[in-house]
Amino acid sequence: MMAATTTLPASTAPWKPDLKIAVLLGVVSALAVAALVPYLVQLMPDTFAKLPVPIPVLVVAQSLQALVLMGLMSLAGLRMGRRVGLGAPLLQRWINREPLVIAPRPLQAILLGVAAALAVVALSAVIDPFLPPMLHPPAKSGAGESALNGFLASFYGGIAEELQLRLFLMTLMVWLVAVLRKAMPSPRVYWIAIAIAALLFGVGHLAAAHHVWGLDAVVVVRTVLLNSIAGLAFGWLYWKRGLEMAILAHFSADIVLHVLAPLIAKGA
Repeated sequence: MMAATTTLPASTAPWKPDLKIAVLLGVVSALAVAALVPYLVQLMPDTFAKLPVPIPVLVVAQSLQALVLMGLMSLAGLRMGRRVGLGAPLLQRWINREPLVIAPRPLQAILLGVAAALAVVALSAVIDPFLPPMLHPPAKSGAGESALNGFLASFYGGIAEELQLRLFLMTLMVWLVAVLRKAMPSPRVYWIAIAIAALLFGVGHLAAAHHVWGLDAVVVVRTVLLNSIAGLAFGWLYWKRGLEMAILAHFSADIVLHVLAPLIAKGA
């Protein structure tokens, strides 16, 4: 998706088209945050039992916060992305009637997402026997309820996390290099940004892992490694196929991990 020229293009595109997309992404992020709550309640029942406010109030507050923050991050990512060949080409085509500059290849995104999830499952089978006992086990639930909660949570992973880690953070890193060098970055810069965003994606899951197991070396390595593997795939797709394909891959991976895996585990 990177432009062919090595000269950094000027960002002369008007703000209004990007603002439309940012508002849309902010709205769907707010809905995704609300959809995540049943999964979190199942994962951390003791935490939610001690909340000082009713859960519906928390959901509304967190969703409104996501609407604003994700909208602003999306707008910044879209603006910066125009300078370095990153962005949301399908949304830009659909909402703003801009020419489609890349082939989206949704099947490729789905297959990469599933492959990343299967790699996570395989590595988990190797690492999990070395995990410490759970300090706070998830709430017991039926296979159907777990799968439904996982399905709803998959929208948060696919949408909100990709907006934060890829559209905003990864784009920011590439854009900074481009501005400092006054030229289009080399592929190595994109790969470094992909790797850093993937690593931070893994680090971002340590809080949930800490709640369940506490933190020791195995928990840290497992959490960061498994999520980073998936993050590398999502980052490459964002670079080469656009935000929408990264979202699709992330959603597909989460469906395997949080929907199919609970159904298979409960049925085994």
